[in-house]
Amino acid sequence: MKKPRILFVMHMPPPVHGAAVMGAQIRASKLVADKFECRFLNLSASSSLEEIGKGRLRKIRFVLGLIRSVRQELRTWKPDLVYLTPTSTLPALFKDYSIVRLVRRYGCRRVLHFHNKGVANRSGHRLDDWVYRRLFDGADVILLSDLLRPDVTKYVPAERIAICPNGLDFPEGKRLESGNGPLQILFLSNLLEDKGYEDLLDACAILRKEGMPFRCHFVGARSASVSEADFLRCVEVRHLEETVVYEGPKYGPDKMDALHKADVLVHPTREDCFPLVILEAMAAGLPVISTREGGIPDEVEDGITGILCEKRNPAALADALKHLMEDAALRERMGRAGRERYERLFSASCFERRLTEILQSYV
Repeated sequence: MKKPRILFVMHMPPPVHGAAVMGAQIRASKLVADKFECRFLNLSASSSLEEIGKGRLRKIRFVLGLIRSVRQELRTWKPDLVYLTPTSTLPALFKDYSIVRLVRRYGCRRVLHFHNKGVANRSGHRLDDWVYRRLFDGADVILLSDLLRPDVTKYVPAERIAICPNGLDFPEGKRLESGNGPLQILFLSNLLEDKGYEDLLDACAILRKEGMPFRCHFVGARSASVSEADFLRCVEVRHLEETVVYEGPKYGPDKMDALHKADVLVHPTREDCFPLVILEAMAAGLPVISTREGGIPDEVEDGITGILCEKRNPAALADALKHLMEDAALRERMGRAGRERYERLFSASCFERRLTEILQSYV
């Protein structure tokens, strides 16, 4: 029996971010390859976080080349479905919009898999609304959490929305115990303002003033908006040089080692969708402190696998850290519950099975 043909136009590393990680996983999936005849085009116009928002002329050439490649595949290979991972807001959305409209002109079914959000926030603007209406017209949409439905309900009827939480492969490892030593706090994200790194630094300042024993490790790449020097100035202003360390980006075994050495992951994000770092922490057996943002409440069971706080609230973060700092048994229970939840809902095999079922329903 002939396999359905799917053209995947999606983000793939580099740079390393949630959508790109999932794109690489889809490309490597044996299950996806078994069920479909696949071709892949990379939607990433930047090769590093520092390049995002820069190099306009080079990126225009990239987009024109990508459009030519998509057109060629539509004309000669004739896929049954085109799968795209678009950005949700302008101006980056223009690139994805042009591809979606091209696919529509060829009469090919298209599915938009969103790894970000922000449509609802921009839908009141005339230009954004005009683009969204044409982007979503006749398209199927995959979201990462049911909590994210309100972001697109203005443009997409319920019957065209499918839910597919992310999942990843993370083998269980032995986490080091801190014993009676300082609490080992881990921030594992790129240095972006929306990730709330300054909120965690403010929480650390509160803990330092109260004499609480801890060490906070910041692991992640610099960005176009936040350099290492910028971050270190934030540390110095708060007099945290002895308790906060910036370790730069870590990947593969080094990242896993950082997770296994930590006692708690703190992800104080201000704007997020369904962060993979939380799944990585749960898989590593760590309790998670995060915010009630995006689909995070579908990842973290508040009080069971971690603690959820309001956004932009360093005092709440500090209170949550003190609570876990004073109760090692609770940290262990939350960590075990997080690993069990990861295995049940958020493993790579869970994601690939669910995505495959959704794609099969379209072809």
